[in-house]
Amino acid sequence: MKQYKAPVLSNRQVSERYWHMVVDTSMMSCAVEPGQFFHIRCADNYSPFLRRPLSVYQIHEDTIEFLYLVKGEGTTGMTRIQEGDTLDMMGPLGKGFELYKQAGTILLVARGVGIATLAAVAQAAFLQNTHCVAVLSARTKEDLLAAEYLEEFGADVYKVTEEDGTSDVESVRHIIETNILPNHKIDSMYTCGSRRLSRLSQTIAEIHGIPGEIALEEHMGCAMGACYACVCDIRENDALKSVRVCIDGPVFPLDKVVIE
Repeated sequence: MKQYKAPVLSNRQVSERYWHMVVDTSMMSCAVEPGQFFHIRCADNYSPFLRRPLSVYQIHEDTIEFLYLVKGEGTTGMTRIQEGDTLDMMGPLGKGFELYKQAGTILLVARGVGIATLAAVAQAAFLQNTHCVAVLSARTKEDLLAAEYLEEFGADVYKVTEEDGTSDVESVRHIIETNILPNHKIDSMYTCGSRRLSRLSQTIAEIHGIPGEIALEEHMGCAMGACYACVCDIRENDALKSVRVCIDGPVFPLDKVVIE
């Protein structure tokens, strides 16, 4: 892990609740993997004091992109970062997704800002000629910001929203079991952004024998494993084990995570 002062190429509002930031990472020597994150300083005046973890939305040769939800003091402060400023960020951090080279088709199930996390998986799948099917869930159609981006990679995208009354668990389950599984041989599943959809993904993966991974979204203080603010439980050899999401994850095997 390294600390960088990365030039900001753009930072703009793309919907009522979401902003999109592009950062120059040409100075970085290490590769960034889908599912990894950076710990971002939100303002130069150290207010708020704690950094905020942002998962990577898009990965390019000399740039990375973040799609972030403006929710509290930290992310509100980030909206004041302008083109030409430098972003103080630590990373890349954590364990990313493992995308199997032999996978023919993968399934993404994402909700809200979790869509941004899985967008990088769709990008990686496209680059290795793996087909992607995605169920994207959000409050409104306006929040389905990554849908067109995934479709550019040839993904089959199913969009469900609270606005349309289509985002409940049973509706999503119907889409997966009626529209997706009968028409595609799914080699692996990936999920992020919703506990209820994550539990559904666990159930479907178990019933159909599909391996999968989940990226957990937990509050982090240090992102280095020292503060134990992001501890969660996983199943290990028929016992529960406490792990730190920041350094042991944020990506874990789907069948091992205890989702409350």
